[in-house]
Amino acid sequence: MKINIIKIGGNVIDFPEKLDEFLALFAKFPGHKILVHGGGIMASRFGESLGVMPEMVDGRRITDQETLDVVTMVYAGLINKNLVAKLQALKVNAIGMTGADGNIIRSIKRPVKGIDYGFVGDIQEVNTKLIDHLLSGDLLPVVNAITHDAKGQLLNTNADSIASALATSLAKEHQVNLYFCFNKSGVLIDEKNENSIIPLINEDIYEELRKENVIHSGMIPKLDNAFEALEKGVNHVWIGKAENLHLAAKGKLSGTTIERSRYDLY
Repeated sequence: MKINIIKIGGNVIDFPEKLDEFLALFAKFPGHKILVHGGGIMASRFGESLGVMPEMVDGRRITDQETLDVVTMVYAGLINKNLVAKLQALKVNAIGMTGADGNIIRSIKRPVKGIDYGFVGDIQEVNTKLIDHLLSGDLLPVVNAITHDAKGQLLNTNADSIASALATSLAKEHQVNLYFCFNKSGVLIDEKNENSIIPLINEDIYEELRKENVIHSGMIPKLDNAFEALEKGVNHVWIGKAENLHLAAKGKLSGTTIERSRYDLY
């Protein structure tokens, strides 16, 4: 089975016109697919309105109990069900899921190693059997950034990590492509210049870009997840704007392709 896993974030979710345009393209995207979403911008906004101020370290959210309540309400409730309803309107039989639903993603609370991230989950296991069953039944899973520890505790989990874990687990038996959609045209040399796209990144290029601080903050976990996915058998990883997803699917030049193989840059 060929499976496409597409991850979107607040840059699409927070803007109704962009979201509708993306979902119209996504509904026509070929093959079996899974939509993974975060929504950190909206979660931060709702949290602030409730007096729960966001705290971030290297692009990752510190999640105390109050923050966990907020992100669960926003990710698993408001955003997830809105996406499902919009996809149903496009004749796509979507089903919204946290990691706890059907036990599809089990995590453990991240151990404290210098930084206490609170109720943040590190993924341990993906229930690929259930996902296979859903996809074979022409259901489209819409998976949000909440997982569980199988002991009754929900955990806030990086949506990029979820997309990567789904991809690597499913890649053991299927051909899987992974697409990260975010607010830039790709990985940029100059984040203020949309034309400075780096069309291809491998491990060597990534190492140099990190040393030069071209790649930093939230882009680091995104690319770490991309390389881990390739190492574990994922066929193809792409990063770019949601509106260019259809071009990437057709193999046309857009965004940044992540490649595992090393070669002499000179």
